[in-house]
Amino acid sequence: MQNWFIYICIGFTGGVLSGLLGIGGGIVIIPLLMLMGHPQLTAQGTTLALMVLPIGLLGALEYFKHGHVEVLIGLFVVSGFFLGTLLGAKSAMRIPTLWLKRIFGVIMIFAALRMMFAK
Repeated sequence: MQNWFIYICIGFTGGVLSGLLGIGGGIVIIPLLMLMGHPQLTAQGTTLALMVLPIGLLGALEYFKHGHVEVLIGLFVVSGFFLGTLLGAKSAMRIPTLWLKRIFGVIMIFAALRMMFAK
């Protein structure tokens, strides 16, 4: 697996944003996995598998049954996510609330535009 470092970075980014703004999987990890060439269902299934205990267990199992979970990639992403949430949470304590709201807003606009112009 030659892209292991990229997948760890994806997880780290998701973790930082999750710790910082309370977002992660749906808004950050899924689009980044799709940019890496994974189909939407595989990106969603793999992301759900990251949150298996207890949040995504049933959903992840359903995706897994249909071949839409990349277990190895999920392990790499979760390792980055684990450390990223700590950095994100620590950063959130130092950033003024107004700036957190603005960062969150920009990310939401980006996510909305990505969805609106998807092929």
